[in-house]
Amino acid sequence: MSIDLKKYEISDEGRVSLKDFETEGGSGLSKKKTVNEHMPANIKKMADLQERLYSENRHALLVVLQAMDAAGKDGTIKHVMTGLNPQGTQVVSFKAPSSEELDHDYLWRINKALPRRGEIGIFNRSHYEDVLVARVHDLVKGSQLPEELVTPDIWKKRYRQIRDFERYLSENGVKVVKIFLHISRDEQRRRLLDRINQPEKNWKFNAGDIDERRYWDQYQKAYEHLLGSTSTPEAPWYVVPADKKWFARYLVSEIVLKALEEIDPQFPELSEKERAQLDECRAILEADGEANKEEQGEAAEKE
Repeated sequence: MSIDLKKYEISDEGRVSLKDFETEGGSGLSKKKTVNEHMPANIKKMADLQERLYSENRHALLVVLQAMDAAGKDGTIKHVMTGLNPQGTQVVSFKAPSSEELDHDYLWRINKALPRRGEIGIFNRSHYEDVLVARVHDLVKGSQLPEELVTPDIWKKRYRQIRDFERYLSENGVKVVKIFLHISRDEQRRRLLDRINQPEKNWKFNAGDIDERRYWDQYQKAYEHLLGSTSTPEAPWYVVPADKKWFARYLVSEIVLKALEEIDPQFPELSEKERAQLDECRAILEADGEANKEEQGEAAEKE
């Protein structure tokens, strides 16, 4: 089963209204059938393509996850990436920048965390925090940026810098896919209450999430600006309905699978010299096996 991903992709730069995108999702699909049949099939395909990606060692895939609090970033990573080989996968979570990171440009810590060739990298939050949190709370005014650079058009400049950065990655073999988990305000409230009311989920609760919830409208506008300003053919944004966790996870698996299929990694082809070396090694191992059988047979006769 496939889904028309164009429905969720922001294909052109311009004005975006999140009210035009659903948060529910999954209409017409069976939860049980999708989760039990189609999701495992996607994970298997992803694992097969990851093996090719790792062996080819030419491309990398970067998956950027952004969302409001409690939208399910951690759960999405856990369930969608569960079948991938940890050796070729890395997950990086970006918190508030450290003092060392603040002494550099905002993309410095992002550059350090990029996946190597042959790897899949997943960013749990990303460089987009610097046009989200920084914008909503006007953090640039207290930053170490030179005063003359903190101008009213700083956000437009950062959007342009991010587009250039992601195009640079694309032109150097790193495919970038960006996913915004779109949760409704009511569903966020229910999930935060679950974290308070269910003891086994208490560890997930952060009182700071309640403070940030007061800025819901400001965050929605900030997301609308960045989605409309930074979705490009090289690095598209997908707005994934996140109120139903099972559907969000399935849709993310479809998006990641499509990205890997577009890379189309292949197992490396050996040269004639390398094939000849394989033949030599095969002959040595086979001869060793025959010799071992003879030794075992002689030992059995002596007994």
